[in-house]
Amino acid sequence: MSTTITTLTTAPFATPLPANLTHSATPKVAALATGGYEFPGIPKIDDPYKKRQWQLEHMAGAFRVFARKGFTEGTSGHISVRDPVDPNTFWINPMGKHFGMLKASDMVQIDEAGQVIGGNKTAVNAAGFMIHSAIHKARPDINAACHTHSPAGKAWSAFGRPLDIINQDSCNFYGIQVVYKAFGGVVLGAEEGVKIAEALGPKGRAIILQNHGLLTAGGTVDEAAYLFTCMERSCEVQLMVESAGLPKKFIGDKEAELTSNVNADAETLYTEFQPDFEFEGHDV
Repeated sequence: MSTTITTLTTAPFATPLPANLTHSATPKVAALATGGYEFPGIPKIDDPYKKRQWQLEHMAGAFRVFARKGFTEGTSGHISVRDPVDPNTFWINPMGKHFGMLKASDMVQIDEAGQVIGGNKTAVNAAGFMIHSAIHKARPDINAACHTHSPAGKAWSAFGRPLDIINQDSCNFYGIQVVYKAFGGVVLGAEEGVKIAEALGPKGRAIILQNHGLLTAGGTVDEAAYLFTCMERSCEVQLMVESAGLPKKFIGDKEAELTSNVNADAETLYTEFQPDFEFEGHDV
């Protein structure tokens, strides 16, 4: 069941959405809400140009969230979003502009050859292009990817280990997290980007890059961004748990899979990001 709306209820300050936009609430999302009202899911936008603008606004909002949470590190870090008009191209942030200052109009459209073809005509991070282009090529189901040099992610990546499934939030990564165990330096060659995409595999949506940091992906930038914020916090919690030096209690596979099925589908992860987006999404 879907309800036709004319504005985006989760971010009333963003560009109004067209009359043909609908929110599709899946049974999973609906099961998490009560009170007699349907909770909106991912909006369905038929016009690819309007969808492009909507995605860029959410992309800018995600960068604002990352800035507030302290994921900035010089010029490192990038979010990419596949273009709905020309799916062989994608949008990425400009080189050297603070996450907290980014707007939709700042984003750069780039093609498979690494050439700027639209949007803000400026340089982009070369390593970001190598990583994100390889992922977008390898995984048609992935429309967005996030990578930053966040503190807890960098710290946990030094162990070359996946996160333990030790709390409800870490269950979001059950069956979708992988570890890329090679560090080949700054990713300036296409081969390293391809290796990262290959490590992600056909179903992975979260990857720990050993001695580097975290990367998450999803069908929407909201899904990828929420997975990133959740993974960064999970790394922080894991480091706290490790420092205690006490025996850990692990969540069983059955319980972890059940929790993941409820909490880690695309609609629910999109929904989880909306409070942060709404807080930061003004003037995007």
